Amino acid sequence: MRGPINIWRLIRTGATFIRSRAMHQVLEAMNAPPRLRAACYAISAPFAWLGYKGDPNLPPVTRAITALGPAYIKFGQILSTRADVVGTELAEQLRVLQDRLPPFSTAQAIAAIEAEFEQPVNSLFSEFSPPVAAASIAQVHEARIAATGQRVAVKVLRPGIEKAFRKDLDAFHFAAHLIERLLPSTRRLRPTDVVKHFEHTVMGELDLRMEAARASQFASNTRNDAGFDVPEPVWNLSSRRVMVLDWAEGVPMGSPAAIRDAGHDLVELSERMLQLFLSHALRDGYFHGDMHQGNLKVAPNGDILAYDFGIMGQIDSYTRRVYAEILMGFIQRDYRRVAEVHFEAGYVPADRDVDEFALALRAVGEPIFGMDASHISMARLLAYLFEVTDRFGMPTRTELILLQRSMVVAEGVARSLNPSLNMWQSAKPVVERYIRENLGPKAALQDMHRAAKVIAHFSPQFPDILKESLNNRMHAKDEKPPAKPMHPAIWAGIIAAVFLGGLGLGTVL
Repeated sequence: MRGPINIWRLIRTGATFIRSRAMHQVLEAMNAPPRLRAACYAISAPFAWLGYKGDPNLPPVTRAITALGPAYIKFGQILSTRADVVGTELAEQLRVLQDRLPPFSTAQAIAAIEAEFEQPVNSLFSEFSPPVAAASIAQVHEARIAATGQRVAVKVLRPGIEKAFRKDLDAFHFAAHLIERLLPSTRRLRPTDVVKHFEHTVMGELDLRMEAARASQFASNTRNDAGFDVPEPVWNLSSRRVMVLDWAEGVPMGSPAAIRDAGHDLVELSERMLQLFLSHALRDGYFHGDMHQGNLKVAPNGDILAYDFGIMGQIDSYTRRVYAEILMGFIQRDYRRVAEVHFEAGYVPADRDVDEFALALRAVGEPIFGMDASHISMARLLAYLFEVTDRFGMPTRTELILLQRSMVVAEGVARSLNPSLNMWQSAKPVVERYIRENLGPKAALQDMHRAAKVIAHFSPQFPDILKESLNNRMHAKDEKPPAKPMHPAIWAGIIAAVFLGGLGLGTVL
């Protein structure tokens, strides 16, 4: 029965956009071709009366998205940072989705807090305000801890949010399977894996204990980052449905005029914003995965304040190196090297032509250089990049989805402060520093040292492993030709690694 229910949900999605008069605006913003527009209206228009009504006080697109539920709101939040993709008018409408959604009642929030801690809210907080911000999953109240007088932000999950998300995700899974079955050409994009990745990410937001842990980890990683601050959790007042953090006082990042009036340099802030994101991704492999304007403020001293840690991204050291080499290749306009890195990492099938791929990448990168960023159409660049991935059969890399999405969001926020920002010029010092520290001779020695530590750690077990291996071979039922002896170079590498590890064990272990 899940199929019919989900078909019904998808029909109501289109019908909701028709009923709220949002369909036309969305198709215009996407610059959709006439045939796609006709198909959308033909499928959805007969069912317009089935669409959700939504809040008539909201603009059309925001009205439709909020009526459809939290998963749709998450997607709208991403688009709200990309005025260069969806247009300034639509981006302004969608910005409401970041932290200005209709709140639930303070009484419901208090009831949730008292249920979690089994205490009256007055015994926990001496002050407790009405909602100061409301987003798709939770809302925030300003409060003061009764025992210490500390000013804090109290985040409370929306009632019934888990059930609502599971309904939306179920429909997304159904749509992804349907698309793969009806349009085999889309399988390289792995829509089912993309939805699974989205589900894993979103469901992680619904346990605020994990968000508190992510906030703590992020604060620890970035403690020495100049011009950046992260509020720390109050652990004894954080649970599955409630989280308490230090209060972050500042001007919302979505108000450039107010930031300028407070005496801050918008150009410097835009560059710092992008450089901090890249530094977190490359240096730490741990980055804020939802860095839109609703989750950022500018403190009175000029620091960028980040909060809402429901979505954090993590990438391994190898992926970081690949990502850095790709960025550096674009910065240096070395498209041949960018193409080679894609092939070396297995991102492009080996049977494709590396020179042709390099030419296609040049067509993506060259428009960015030598042109004012305000004149670059990011929508056209993204559309062309999508064509390139299709032409060369590049499958979607689910481990990079959040990184790529977060990079787009971070750049969108930076460009909202400074429309003339050139991403490549701002990224260059961060990427160069990472490559200098992680891809040169020094990095190779560090890799050897790490490998030596692992080998040295297990070296006491080598005799037993070797003895067991020999015994197994001697007792094997089927006689097989003797294995070739290990190449002397491999033995030399192991011995060298153990030796180098031994030299460094005294200072590292």
